[in-house]
Amino acid sequence: MTQLNILVTGSSRGIGRAIAAALSGHKVAGHSSRGGDGLIAADLAEPGAAERLWSEATERLGGRIDVLVNNAGIFEAAPVDLPAAEWSRQWERTMRVNLTASAELCRLAVLHFKERGGGRIVNVASRAAYRGDSPAHWHYAASKAGMIAMTKTIARGYASEGILAFAVSPGFTASDMVEDYMASRGGQQIVADIPLGRVASADEVAETVRWLAVDAPASSTGAAIDVNGASYVR
Repeated sequence: MTQLNILVTGSSRGIGRAIAAALSGHKVAGHSSRGGDGLIAADLAEPGAAERLWSEATERLGGRIDVLVNNAGIFEAAPVDLPAAEWSRQWERTMRVNLTASAELCRLAVLHFKERGGGRIVNVASRAAYRGDSPAHWHYAASKAGMIAMTKTIARGYASEGILAFAVSPGFTASDMVEDYMASRGGQQIVADIPLGRVASADEVAETVRWLAVDAPASSTGAAIDVNGASYVR
């Protein structure tokens, strides 16, 4: 097996931690907003953080990155009855972390891959990109829809240069990020909406990401794979 150099964002817990574990055997530079445990610290809500993260990861990985996995994201409510300024701030924060920072990292990856003859990008989006989300999470759904569109655009634009782009769209996943949300909305009702009868595991999402990052054939570039137990099919 050829060892790849891989940057995984948001790898301190949940799906991100499972992705890093699934990539065992490769050289992984992990990230979290606060760092620690060998992870690169970068608060992606701050302008310029993505570039600093890319620079440090490139240095840590010996000057070469083969795969970028954009997994970092936030899921914070913005009900319509919030004061206007607060509602707008929450939209801007979610877009900055979930979409803009991911786009900045994708841009840096594309420039890097152009110089090195190719590479792969895997963006972790969401089922919400296609079916929407709760009334308090318009911004989350919109950010993930933007991620899908960005992935497909990169795939179409740079395939001839060996730059491949993929997306994974999980539904509810057994991770720290959704536990409170499921509790607040009624876990049984949520599970009842999933034909498989359970939420996905973080390991299932991670294995999908691993396959796209390492093994997926080049002709599948541009694909967005659903991991949602058939709760939304396209």
